[in-house]
Amino acid sequence: MANFKPENGRTSENPPTGDDCRRPSSPLEATDVPAPFVHPAETEFAAFLDFYRIRWEYEPKSFPLRWRNGRIAEMFTPDFYLPEQDLFVELTTMKQSLVTRKHRKIRRFKSMYPNVNVTLVHRKAFHELLGRFGYGSIDISSLAVEDIERILLSASEIKERVAELGRQISEDYAGESLVLVGLLKGITFFLADLAREITRPLAIDYLSLANPNVAPAGIEIERTLDLDIRGKHVILVEDIVNTGLTMDFILRSLQVHQPASLEVCALLDKVDRRMVGVDVKYVGFEIPNEYVVGYGLDHRELYRNLPFICVLKRHVYEEADVTSLSDLVAIGMGGAGG
Repeated sequence: MANFKPENGRTSENPPTGDDCRRPSSPLEATDVPAPFVHPAETEFAAFLDFYRIRWEYEPKSFPLRWRNGRIAEMFTPDFYLPEQDLFVELTTMKQSLVTRKHRKIRRFKSMYPNVNVTLVHRKAFHELLGRFGYGSIDISSLAVEDIERILLSASEIKERVAELGRQISEDYAGESLVLVGLLKGITFFLADLAREITRPLAIDYLSLANPNVAPAGIEIERTLDLDIRGKHVILVEDIVNTGLTMDFILRSLQVHQPASLEVCALLDKVDRRMVGVDVKYVGFEIPNEYVVGYGLDHRELYRNLPFICVLKRHVYEEADVTSLSDLVAIGMGGAGG
């Protein structure tokens, strides 16, 4: 993750340690001297944000609330700022009956700075806060945090990279129209988001492969294209490229239809697993050989709706009763894709 350093204060890329733990001296803005975590709850919250790869800044700014004789008499310094959500977060570990004063300060702040977003969060409400950022899918898909090894790519990182891919493709095909071909089912989310970022005229079509148990002789196309791609510029959009075997088969199948050009755009690329050389022109992220789910990628049809991409812990997918060929292929591949 890139280092998104605020003008002042501490960021998620540079947590406070040792001699860095000193308070800012300016009454309005933190200085270049890093600020400490002054309470264990702040350390816990920073670790929580880091786990989900949500960028944060620690006490980057203070806001005057009251003045006396032309001097600032009361300040409010929210504990964290989340730049991706444009949200200041104030933590509290007090009992609900004792939070009245802090609520009063928050209300005064909102009345004085109506254009600044701020929220008061209790330690028990960390996951409720995630729901406001679209992470409620975790509960919907019944994926426990304990089953996640780590978040590999956050929702924000995915969104930024998809936008970059859309701009690049739009520039490369200036003055042309496109046909985007997606391989079902994992491509659903990526293809939809990518298409919205491309500014060229385009059509969308889909392919699907037969289940390995149904096509024991090898890879077979189950659903063919509806569109005639002859003489058209085609981009095969994939969620993940592993060995390259599936990708090579699909590309050869599409070339038979004589498109004007044929390129590949993949959200994820596991280069270390490549067995067949395929040219992937547009790559979102190169990732290690680990079992990943989310943003369309599934484990036994679950977790496609996660807004991020995470690595599952081995016990989730290495079950004793895995006997079918499709399960063995999925585990060997470390996720969907070819």
